[in-house]
Amino acid sequence: MSDHVKGKTIVVTGAGGGFGRLISLKAAARGANIICGDVNEAGLAETVALVREAGGRASSVRTDVTDLAQMKALVAHALATHGAIDVMINNAGVMPLAFFSDHEAAHGAWTRCIDINIKGVMNGIVAAYDPMMKQGRGHVINISSIYGNFPVTGAAVYGATKAAVNFLSESLRVEAAGKIKVTTVKPTGVPGTGLGAGVLNPEAITGILGQNAMSYLGTMGAIMEGKVQDERVNPDSTAYAALEPAYIADAVITAIDQPWGVSLGDITVRAAGDGYIL
Repeated sequence: MSDHVKGKTIVVTGAGGGFGRLISLKAAARGANIICGDVNEAGLAETVALVREAGGRASSVRTDVTDLAQMKALVAHALATHGAIDVMINNAGVMPLAFFSDHEAAHGAWTRCIDINIKGVMNGIVAAYDPMMKQGRGHVINISSIYGNFPVTGAAVYGATKAAVNFLSESLRVEAAGKIKVTTVKPTGVPGTGLGAGVLNPEAITGILGQNAMSYLGTMGAIMEGKVQDERVNPDSTAYAALEPAYIADAVITAIDQPWGVSLGDITVRAAGDGYIL
C-alpha cells in the first residue's frame, strides 16, 4: 500500500492541545511536514517540541483563527517553508453549551463560539483556497460535531456553528469541483480533549442524551473518577462508552491517507456505547 501522508505539508489549527496536537503528532510520525497554529503559544511550543523529539518535522505560528490576515500568514509560512499546502485542518473550536435562559452569562461565550467555530473555518478555507487551486489540488478537513446534525436543547449556538461547518464544507466541495477534496469529521463526546471545560451549564449536556441522560451521566462520572474498569472503558467492547481522542486523530489520518483521486466525505466517529441520540 502506498503512503499518502508522507511528505505532505499539513496545516493544523488548534494545534496547541487536544485533537490538534494528536493529529500533528500522528501525521508527523508518518512523515508529514506539520505547520501548527493556535493562540496558545505555550501549547504550540510544546506540540512542536513533542513532534521534534519524536523525530518529526514541525514549526508553528501564533494564530488567531478569527483573524483572516493571521490565517493567511499561517498558510504563507507553510508555502515559504515547504513550497506547498497540501492539507488544511480547521480544528480550532469551543463548546459553550448553555440554555437560552442562560443568555446573561452565556452571550459573550456564544459570540466567541460563532467567531471561532464559523469564522475560523471560513478563514481557513479562504486562506488555503487560492494556493490549493493554483496547485491544482488540495485537501480541507473541517472538524464538525454530531451536534450539527439536528437541534437539541442546550446546544443552540454550538450546534448552529457546527451545522454551519457542514454547509461550508459541502459548498467548498461543490465549488472546487474536485481540485480541493473536503472531509467533514463529526466526533461524538470525547471527554479526554478538555473541550467540555467550555460548557457553561452542565445540565445542557442532557439535550444530546435524551432518554439516556441518567445512565450516561452516572457512567461518565464514574469513568472520569477512575472507578470503572469494565467493558465500558474497553475499546474492543461494544459497551465502550468514552471515546479516546486518539480515535478521532486516527480518522483524520485515514482521510489524508488516500490517493488524490479518492475523497472521504463525512466521517462520524463514536464509541459504540456512548448513548448519544444524534
